[in-house]
Amino acid sequence: FKKSKNLLSISADAKTIKGETIGYLTGILYLAPAKTTKYNTCAMAEKAQCDKACLYSAGRGAFNSVQQSRIDKTLYFYEARKEFMRQLSDNIKSLIKKAQSKGLKPLVRLNGTSDINWENIPFESYNNIFEAFPNVQFYDYTKNANRKDLPSNYDLTFSYSGVNSFAPYVDKARSKGMRMAVVFRKESS
Repeated sequence: FKKSKNLLSISADAKTIKGETIGYLTGILYLAPAKTTKYNTCAMAEKAQCDKACLYSAGRGAFNSVQQSRIDKTLYFYEARKEFMRQLSDNIKSLIKKAQSKGLKPLVRLNGTSDINWENIPFESYNNIFEAFPNVQFYDYTKNANRKDLPSNYDLTFSYSGVNSFAPYVDKARSKGMRMAVVFRKESS
């Protein structure tokens, strides 16, 4: 795999650029989703059937070079974890400096096109990357209703799927009071 210089995508889409107008600079890590590689980065993708409708190939993701970059980052994460995490830390530090120079607050989303339990990934002497950056706000979306004991600087939103096989997980997220994101599709008449 080819190592990417920048793991985080910054100011690369309409939503995060909009965020800059209200005071935030966002860095997003885009990996290859579900079973795009030999590593499954989205454990609930088949049950939720979001592997078929994944945003992986939307926007810039339609380009082969972008997809290959995401595959390379995924392989890097799984096959050279310590080096990957050090580089991710360096990229977050760069994001912080860039945000400060622009008078913005840094935001980091580690699951742009994946659903990894980052709170369980050790980083150097820390339990996870969130502990290394206590003053940075992290956020993500997840299909996993079982995630718990999240760091205070990690905001997680449950991602709804309406397929029958996923109903028990939606029910569990509801019973836990998790905030839920739901995509609506407007059908033309």
